[in-house]
Amino acid sequence: MLQISPATFQSILILQTKFIGDIVLASTLSKNLQLQYPGARIVFLCEARFADFLTAHGIASEAVTFRRSHMRGTPLQRGRELVQTVRKLRRYRFDMTIDLADSKTSRIVSGLVNARTRVGYHPTEKPLRWLERQPANVRAKPFGYGERHFLYRYLSPLEALGVDLRVRVPAIRPLPFETTRAVTLLDKFHLRQNGFVAVHAGASFPGRRWQPERFAAAIDRISTETGLNVVLVGGPDENEATDKIMAAAKTPVVNLVGALSLEALLALLKEARLFVGNESGPMHMAAAAGTPVVGLFGLTNPVRWGPVGVPSISLRPSMPCDCVGGDLCRRTDPSKACCVWRLEVDSVVAAVRELLSRTEAAPGAPGPAHGPFQKSESILPR
Repeated sequence: MLQISPATFQSILILQTKFIGDIVLASTLSKNLQLQYPGARIVFLCEARFADFLTAHGIASEAVTFRRSHMRGTPLQRGRELVQTVRKLRRYRFDMTIDLADSKTSRIVSGLVNARTRVGYHPTEKPLRWLERQPANVRAKPFGYGERHFLYRYLSPLEALGVDLRVRVPAIRPLPFETTRAVTLLDKFHLRQNGFVAVHAGASFPGRRWQPERFAAAIDRISTETGLNVVLVGGPDENEATDKIMAAAKTPVVNLVGALSLEALLALLKEARLFVGNESGPMHMAAAAGTPVVGLFGLTNPVRWGPVGVPSISLRPSMPCDCVGGDLCRRTDPSKACCVWRLEVDSVVAAVRELLSRTEAAPGAPGPAHGPFQKSESILPR
């Protein structure tokens, strides 16, 4: 076992090459490292679109970026991108690397950077092939501290390093100027702070997206029954579902899909009374901003991926699921299973009513179960 000398960690690389939800959860690892090693430079390897978000909110001192499209391109493109990325990273002379991505590429990068302390998972998420090796000399459990939520996969390196766990949930607050912009935007659409529900209907694969017509029906009932306005949020590639919702909804809806940067989205989510959406990055952003969440899940288990740190309700169809996705559905792959389509509008609206009532009277207090669906209460790590 490598003998660790904490005082010597002045430059730390975190390899987190996944999505915004993973970035949000991994921010908790960074916060704990900052507390343990004051003054250390913490650098993230990430996609370019996340760099400003990481540095602006103090999650990372700096970000080194790569192009995912090249990493998935031809062998020549992959080779060039890998060489360029490693060259940039080696200039930092890192004392420690922490490989959260746990992929073939991230293990190659970690090995080539060749920091004295290299943290990786044992066992890896996918078994190593006979030509592959694990370059880590500090090996973290797949999930740390005896927990099951994916947050504790990203906190597990702390346990392996013997670092005290001081921050247990993501908490990312908007920048003051982004809050000012968000309030100005709300004024433009005659929306009140804490007077609207943010709805995100997108996700990375159709099987994770609740049907647009059901979102529209839920929006109509939420608006009518609660008096709250509704704002649609999401990325520029999510316009198809948004257009269907806008066409089907009978009540006025403010459409901000594709109009907000990640920093602006965080500020807007902070001003919302409630977030309703599919299991996705914006759901974790809303929770990190402190906004109560109703999350819609399919095959993905909310015990592992549910919102943390805020009052929340995670709805999931009863399992095993009677397949409704036909040829589109891949039952063993949570990213490509259509179980969320079985959620009914009544259950989502009831969850919204319950969470509004709970957070109005006594934030975080448990409420009764409802409907035939599994419900995960607010998941607050111990």
